Amino acid sequence: MKNLVLAFVYTALVTGANPVAAAGADILSLRDGDMKKLIVHETPIATSDAAFDLEDGGGKGSLADYRGKYVLLNFWATWCAPCRKEMPQLEALQKEFGGDMFQVLTIATGRNSPEGITRFFADAGIDSLPRHQDPKQALASQMGVFGLPITVILDPEGREVARLQGDADWSSESAKAIIKALVQPNS
Repeated sequence: MKNLVLAFVYTALVTGANPVAAAGADILSLRDGDMKKLIVHETPIATSDAAFDLEDGGGKGSLADYRGKYVLLNFWATWCAPCRKEMPQLEALQKEFGGDMFQVLTIATGRNSPEGITRFFADAGIDSLPRHQDPKQALASQMGVFGLPITVILDPEGREVARLQGDADWSSESAKAIIKALVQPNS
């Protein structure tokens, strides 16, 4: 895994190529349906180092903890109907693509009780996604999240490469093709 990431970075440094930009071009052609709302950045954008609460009182975490893989970061809330609709679809993405190169990271932002999150995940049969929280919205605010849901795609260096505001059908063939293009670029 580390060798793959190092090769990715080395190729960019030696050849001057931006592999994220190349993937971005592919992603643009794969957008269909709800995925047309996905904004792919020409240049990756730095993200926040604000801490968030790990599930079950496990301390603090940050986006830096996920470097080395692509991350589909979903900001959501238990009271947000579109967020609740998306969660099983995000679970399916994690089950299909999750591993050394990809992680769906869910962060409940604002007022969400840990008990309510746990109950929602149990009722929806979600067992592959983290129940992290950003109760004071520090991370969400620093990342320009001013409505829910917001989904951000981070590259292995932890930079934002794409953003989708509002809900989307993450179970669509377009969504799967986009994730596959990122994590399995040569297949």
